[in-house]
Order: sequence, then structure tokens, then C-alpha cells
Amino acid sequence: MSLPLEGLAAIVTGAGRGLGRAEALELARLGAAVVVNDYGQPGRDGSGEASAGPAEEVAAEIRATGGTALAHTGDVGDFQQAGALVELAVAEFGKLDILVNNAGILRDRMVFSMTEEEWDSVIRVHLKGHFNTIRFAAAHWRERSKAAGGPVYGRIVNTSSEAFLAGSAGQPNYAAAKGAIVGLTTSTALALAKYGVTANAICPRARTRMTEDVFAGLAQPEDGLDPLAPEHVAPLVGYLASPAAARINGRLIVVHGGMVALVERPRIDAKFDSKQETFTYDELDALLTPHYAERPAGETFGAAEVLGLKRG
Repeated sequence: MSLPLEGLAAIVTGAGRGLGRAEALELARLGAAVVVNDYGQPGRDGSGEASAGPAEEVAAEIRATGGTALAHTGDVGDFQQAGALVELAVAEFGKLDILVNNAGILRDRMVFSMTEEEWDSVIRVHLKGHFNTIRFAAAHWRERSKAAGGPVYGRIVNTSSEAFLAGSAGQPNYAAAKGAIVGLTTSTALALAKYGVTANAICPRARTRMTEDVFAGLAQPEDGLDPLAPEHVAPLVGYLASPAAARINGRLIVVHGGMVALVERPRIDAKFDSKQETFTYDELDALLTPHYAERPAGETFGAAEVLGLKRG
């Protein structure tokens, strides 16, 4: 019996640790050949011994179980290095079929205290990093589709966050980047559908090195799998990368702790028409002020209730 991703080639960014590592291992377990990307060169571990670096360590872990993998230590926030990442996958595996964008950093601070560097660095790694890899992967699939005279196989899984859905007061840079990634995902989904490519976004919740401060107050269970373990997220990524998910495109899915929640697209709350050619201040005041006066205090476009989702 063949594996669902057998014969397919994948890239996972930020895959040296945490979520990316779990996702790379899952794709390999399902049969994909994987390029494990994680920024940084080999160095030394805490004992002073030479270290191959996290990307190579994960690639070696995959190879040790009989899979196919290689490491890439480039910076996906750099346009040229992201292009080299896609080129590496195509050169080594003959094609690229799956792109999982996971790489990210945190620079948390309230908006009134945030520095320009803290804003720029998070936008660069998350949002630009997603765009960079998608841009080169999309060009590859478009060229393959033209050569084949029809659709080819392509899957993109992007990483958004509940910080975008609910609003996160101490993460204006991160929430903005993750919201923009959803817009990038839906745009990409529409642009690439005719080439046989799907693009979806997930909002994972997991305890990783990047989020250790965020979840510091939540103790890990003594027995069983941590509800915040990255291993809860990886199977959804493997599924979205598979042929079985061909009809899922441009969607947003929350996943953590043995639960997936499908997020519906925004709905129109209310619609008002002006009684003359255009609205006046007085008319807007008469319509909108009472409308919002009846809404719950503190309610925004953000969906804070998503933070209460759990396996039931």
C-alpha cells in the first residue's frame, strides 16, 4: 500500500525545531522527500561539541528512518535565498510539490512601545518570508503546468495565528503579519487554482521555543501528550498536503490539542443605503451610532472566542 505523499517533494521552512520539525517529520512519514529549512549555520551545542545545526539534525532524523531529506540553512526573508531554497528542491528531487511556510520570530511589545526594528523584523520573516517562497514555488508550478498542458500537483500550507483572529494587544507586529498571510493565502489560492495548486492557512497553537514565554503559565501534563504539543498540528499539515485535500483551497483552519476548527469567511453584519446621492454626517450618525450602541461593549472585528476552543 502506497503512502499518501509518496513520490512528492516538499519544503518546510523553520523546520529545525518545534512546529516545523514536527511537520517535516510528518510529511516524511507520509512518504514525501523533504527539504528541511532552518536559518543558521552549523556550530556547537551546549557541551561545546560540534553540531550539524537544527536543519541537518532533522534531515538526518528523517534519513535514519528510511526517508529522504536534506537541509537548507538560508534565510527565507531574503528574496534570493528563498529562490535558492526552491531551486534546491527542484534540483535534488526533480520538482517541488508541497510548500509549508512555518518560519517565524516573535518581538512582542505594546504598540506604543514597539521599535521600528521590532516591527520590520517580524513582518520580514513572517510575511515577506511567506511571499518569497510562494513567489518562486508558484513560478515553478506555472512553468510545469505550461509544459504539461494542464494542471500539475501543488500544495501550499501557510501559517497564520489566532493572534490575528482574536487580536493580541501585545503583538501588533505579529498579528498584522499573520492577518496579512491570510490575505496572501486567499489571493494565491485564486491565482494558482488553474494550475492545480491549492493554498490554505492554519492557525496552530503549540508550545515551541518561540512561544515558551506565551505558554509559560500552562503546565505540561505528567502523563500523555501535551495538549500544546506540535504533534497535534502536524497531521493536519500532512493532510492538506495530500491528494485527498484537493477540494480544500483558500481556507483557514485552527488546529491544536486534538481539535480542528474550520473558520468561516466573514459575513456582512448590516448594510445601510443613503437616502440621497451620498451620505451626510448626520445620516451616518443616525444610522451607525444606534447600531453600535446595541452591540456588546468591547466587541471588535476580532473573534476572541476562538481562544476558548478546545477538544470537547
